[in-house]
Amino acid sequence: MAAQTGVKGVTARVAECWGVYVGKIGDGIERALMTRPVPTGASALRFLMRSEKGSTKHVARLVGVSQRTVQRWVTDRPEMRRRPSAAHTKRIDEVVRARWQPRVRARQRAMAEEDGFVIHTRARFGFAAPAGSSDDPRVRWITQYLPGEVARELFAARDAGAGEQQQTVILARALGHAYFREWGRRAHGLHIAFSDIEFAEFSIG
Repeated sequence: MAAQTGVKGVTARVAECWGVYVGKIGDGIERALMTRPVPTGASALRFLMRSEKGSTKHVARLVGVSQRTVQRWVTDRPEMRRRPSAAHTKRIDEVVRARWQPRVRARQRAMAEEDGFVIHTRARFGFAAPAGSSDDPRVRWITQYLPGEVARELFAARDAGAGEQQQTVILARALGHAYFREWGRRAHGLHIAFSDIEFAEFSIG
């Protein structure tokens, strides 16, 4: 089944969905969706000013501060310049992330939903089987291709506000089906354990 969401539709949801992209899985997926690191700190503020064509009024509205506050952040007069607080820096970074490479991220997502992706992870993984079984849960290095239907389920859950736990459940089911059940050819009915994720990286395309 082909991906149901086109590039324009994905792009429109980038900003509103960023907030649920947290945790090792979420961070890994976001890295796979982008081709360049997101600007942070002073670079983030400069990017925001450029994207708003130098309008301190527009930047103030995006960040949720007064225009005068932004003017103090970007003034050329050193004696008048102020640095954003930690809370304001965090907010600036969030706004920049939501606006960073939306078309690239949309294309990468559409490709994953169409063609699938490869997950590289180290985690505790296996069947809930007796200790000593070759398939019992233990820390494993895993590199596994997963089809587009898994990507669609994962992104749909994220769009709906799913956190790390629900994303883990989706990946556990998919990895169990591919890695241990050999795409449904064996080990039916056994429960998959997937936890203690040390890292999760995703390759698309």
